[in-house]
Amino acid sequence: MNPMEGADRWVAPLSVPAHALDDQSAVQVVDGEVTVVSEGVWRHLPAVDGARGDERRREEDHGATPVPEEPSAPREFRGQDLSGARFVGCSLSGAVMRAVDVDGAEIDAPWLLEGEGTLLVNGVDVAPLVDAELDRRFPGRALRRAADPDGLRAAWAALETAWAGAVARAEGMPPGTVEVSVAGEWSFAQTLRHLVMATDTWLRGAVLGLPAPYHPIGQPNAEYALDGHDPSVFHETDPSWERVLQVRAERVAMVRAHLATVTADDLEVPRRTPWAPAYPESTLSCLRTIVEEEWEHLRFAQRDLDVIDART
Repeated sequence: MNPMEGADRWVAPLSVPAHALDDQSAVQVVDGEVTVVSEGVWRHLPAVDGARGDERRREEDHGATPVPEEPSAPREFRGQDLSGARFVGCSLSGAVMRAVDVDGAEIDAPWLLEGEGTLLVNGVDVAPLVDAELDRRFPGRALRRAADPDGLRAAWAALETAWAGAVARAEGMPPGTVEVSVAGEWSFAQTLRHLVMATDTWLRGAVLGLPAPYHPIGQPNAEYALDGHDPSVFHETDPSWERVLQVRAERVAMVRAHLATVTADDLEVPRRTPWAPAYPESTLSCLRTIVEEEWEHLRFAQRDLDVIDART
């Protein structure tokens, strides 16, 4: 789902700037000046005062040639044809577009609807409209902000219903659909495997404190190793669809069982988070993360099934 996922969390305790690089990027330091040579994706994460806070570091869009760490001024594009361009893992935060043709443009920004994010189109903030439309398309999605045990139980029940429909849809499409990747995104099967990992991270790891929380079929994000973790735990890299469904069902039942007995007091208990252990989060925050991951990846999965469906 999310490029450089986790970078903000692991760099939070640092008081100095940092870089997050993929395998196609490298740092070059000459006479104290830092540049990045990259054919892939990388981020500069400047130091942020305070412990985590709500301040979000800005991702930068970088190409294959060395780029100064601190650009002197925002780049400006005039009269250029960027039709069909694809921006992945880039920061367009604060970008200004004037007299532009955006017919057919598509934006997928999961973080837009977090906090006070805005997106102005012809002077109108469309972020609340997008949020409301997604709630309409995905019944039960509005419950993702539940703050009490009953609300969380209702939210999870809605998710189970929604995912059951998505799985049935995928299985009703041509054989092999669950293994198809659209534009380099995770396949449907890989998405379910990632949700296994998400449950293991935030329930089995953070909330339950199990020393070895991960199932070997889990699908980590591309930056998992970069975040300092050992990806070899996910050694079952090509499980059958039946195996994926089995493990996924076990994790869904695990969340359901935990929510069945969780209390309001339980939700307030601080938990050691996997990405920034020095900054604990409440049980409620951990469970909400699971719920939010489920809804976002359901949206991605249905989007890609639409593309596959249109091809057949």
